[in-house]
Amino acid sequence: MGDRHAAISRETAETTIELELSIDGDGESSIDTGIGFFDHMLEAFAKHGLFDLEVTCDGDLYIDDHHTIEDVAIVLGEAFADALGDKRGIVRYADRRVPLDEAVGSVVVDVSGRPYFCFEGSFSQASVGDFTSDMARHFVESLAMNGGLTIHAAVTGKNAHHEVEALFKSLARALDDATRIDERRSDTPSTKGSL
Repeated sequence: MGDRHAAISRETAETTIELELSIDGDGESSIDTGIGFFDHMLEAFAKHGLFDLEVTCDGDLYIDDHHTIEDVAIVLGEAFADALGDKRGIVRYADRRVPLDEAVGSVVVDVSGRPYFCFEGSFSQASVGDFTSDMARHFVESLAMNGGLTIHAAVTGKNAHHEVEALFKSLARALDDATRIDERRSDTPSTKGSL
């Protein structure tokens, strides 16, 4: 894995998670959360963001999918914050829209160190397999809160599978853009001198 790398373990009464992230990766992933569609979304996130990502999660799926999805997002947000360090030289801002057939996902991100989340839209079906559709919104929110990211996200469409997938892919593309190193910059991209 690349230089901007983080490995995080988290264990609670609800989930046990092992996660490794390389921001400067090739899009390789190994994902096992126990939720098939969620695994598919994390694989798509890694592939389209060119992040190397390994995730295992043993969660209380006998209850529902909430704790697993939320806790993976928490750990992934922490991993981004850890891997980015002082954020020296990053682009910082990005805006991506990704279509999937009739659906469009949109993510605007600021790697600001200040967590904030805003979401517009809704999902056309309540679930995709064992994945509760609205957990896609909550995943992005939990990632933002724990990664120190400002994220404005939106989704439109008629099919929840497409809507959720477009959201994950636009998130991946926006985070890839925002976390890239700008060769023209040697400092932290803020007039305050820190993010």
